[in-house]
Amino acid sequence: SQECIKPVQIESKKSQTGSKIKIQEDGAYYVDSDVGLQKLQKVEITLSDCLACSGCITSAESVLITQQSQEELLRVLSENEEKRKSGQDTKLIVFTVSQQPILSLAKKYDLSVKECTLHLAGYFKSLGGDMVLSTKVADDLSLIECRDEFLARYLAQKAGEKQNNLPMLSSSCPGWVCYAEKTHGNFILPYISTTRSPQQIMGVLVKEGIAEKTKTPRDRIYHVSVMPCYDKKLEASREDFFDEVSNSRDVDCVITSIEIEQMLQKDGKHLGDFDSKPFDWPWPVAEPHTPIWANETSGSGGYCEHIFKYAVKQIFNEPLEKLEFKSLRNPDFREISFEHGGETLRFAIANGFRNIQNLVQKLKRGKSIYHFVEIMACPSGCLNGGAQVRPEQGVSTRELCGSLERLYGELPQSDPDDFEAQRKMYSTFFGGYQSDRAAVQLHTKYHAVEKMNTALNIKW
Repeated sequence: SQECIKPVQIESKKSQTGSKIKIQEDGAYYVDSDVGLQKLQKVEITLSDCLACSGCITSAESVLITQQSQEELLRVLSENEEKRKSGQDTKLIVFTVSQQPILSLAKKYDLSVKECTLHLAGYFKSLGGDMVLSTKVADDLSLIECRDEFLARYLAQKAGEKQNNLPMLSSSCPGWVCYAEKTHGNFILPYISTTRSPQQIMGVLVKEGIAEKTKTPRDRIYHVSVMPCYDKKLEASREDFFDEVSNSRDVDCVITSIEIEQMLQKDGKHLGDFDSKPFDWPWPVAEPHTPIWANETSGSGGYCEHIFKYAVKQIFNEPLEKLEFKSLRNPDFREISFEHGGETLRFAIANGFRNIQNLVQKLKRGKSIYHFVEIMACPSGCLNGGAQVRPEQGVSTRELCGSLERLYGELPQSDPDDFEAQRKMYSTFFGGYQSDRAAVQLHTKYHAVEKMNTALNIKW
């Protein structure tokens, strides 16, 4: 995004050696001066400050974000209950829950993952939710579409049909996509996967699939997405995911792990106080034994591992049982490669903006060696999302993230190819696998944002 120009008064201190600011692996900033290494305090920038520079968030976006709050959610739920009592038509309230908030809340309230899942469903239904769904089916659809897109790009470039479309960069992180659109624009956008994120695929399944199944107009469905990230609110607000005919969005409201904690605190409740309720399963296949699954190596969707395995199998006809990633400059940048017949396939995972900036600069200089990169804006990925529950006093962010990674590692592992729902999902909701309808509803477009040429953007 554009440079933040909010003036902050900094006390000037004389130093004989000068000071250097360093970014640690966890994303924290430290100043290294003649008095030693000291952690820098965060500077508080209000939404009004941001709007004043019209940089990374616009006034139009801020209005949309007010629709993505716990206050707005509670208002809609209350209004819906009043209509129900008076016999008026009500909205169908659907919650869709990703796996990272479940792990975060399980840790916060000292519950097992299974207990947290059941109590969370009970809590949402006590608020007035009609359905509580896992995002698992959308996670798998996103992986399948992304792997097919990568294979098509790889084979096209190998055949000389298309250039400059590799490395393919993952697109499920809205913080990364926003940064790419507003900072690197038309240069970087062709590299980004067009596959929709699981949140937005879930939006299609709810507003199209469930609408059809329940005979409910899409404008009478209120879809709430539970995510580990504030940037998901901006993603849900994109015009690409707005239906003009029904005047409704695919995702009406995004609430985060930390907002759920705040809602419970406000009511003086513990998540375990609520009845255990199962997640709903409205899909046209047998229900799996658990609504929450893990990928082998990544708590951010498993794009790198799944697409790498699939590509090696399809390109070289070699099955891979276990993946071995190698950390390079830091734990948040890992790579994996496979060599066969003199040809090498190289994938990477890049978490955190320090690694993203290095990756983009190499790409601009023509020095990138990768075919695919899974990119997440947060250090350690989505388990350490910016809206996950904060660590307790005395516990570091790194320690909390390690605990969540261990919880994640204990979940049953899933492979979309073993999940029979997917083929049936395609035929039921998208007119078949690789259909024209699937190409439209499971993919999206990106838009370069022109920088404003004002004095505020000048670097002195």
